[in-house]
Amino acid sequence: MSDLRQAIAKNIAELRAERSMTQAQLAEKLNYSDKAVSKWERAESVPDVCVLKEIADLFDVSVDYLLQSEHVKKTDEDIPVGRLTRNNRIFITGMCIVLVWLVATFAFVVVDASPLGTNLHWLAFVYAVPVSMVVWLVFNSIWFDQHRNFLIISILMWSALGSVFLSFLPFGIILWQIFVLGIPGQIIICFWSRIKVKK
Repeated sequence: MSDLRQAIAKNIAELRAERSMTQAQLAEKLNYSDKAVSKWERAESVPDVCVLKEIADLFDVSVDYLLQSEHVKKTDEDIPVGRLTRNNRIFITGMCIVLVWLVATFAFVVVDASPLGTNLHWLAFVYAVPVSMVVWLVFNSIWFDQHRNFLIISILMWSALGSVFLSFLPFGIILWQIFVLGIPGQIIICFWSRIKVKK
């Protein structure tokens, strides 16, 4: 029994670390306390069968995997479909963000090469930052950990305010007051991030 406890403890800790997940985050997903997760990982207690199944589903492994102390090294063909799907989603998100920067680069080149061009062509890259955040926010909301949305929204807000500020700067208008709007906005985001929704 002690060996089984050690195997479960080691596997849970390793799978959690692979996902860069804290004990508190895992506990929240399972509707348990972080103290319970800590006890599991120290082999002081064992999750019941239903929780083991939840953990296995969460990390795209079998319950047997959680019970084994040794695992055979997996080849690409053996990678669970869930993990492949997650990797594909990361690549799709990255490609879409790079596409935003490709469009910004195209706009920069076209405006710079145009005889009627303006010296504001660099703003294409400035506005690419908040647009990238919008793309990331959409994909993160659909496919990934929504707790990260609060960070993305914060970056989106400050980069949008910075873009407006930089847009007026070439005309000699120093609109520093626009950043004051970010203060209550950031406070709202912080409060919003603390709202707990019952699963």
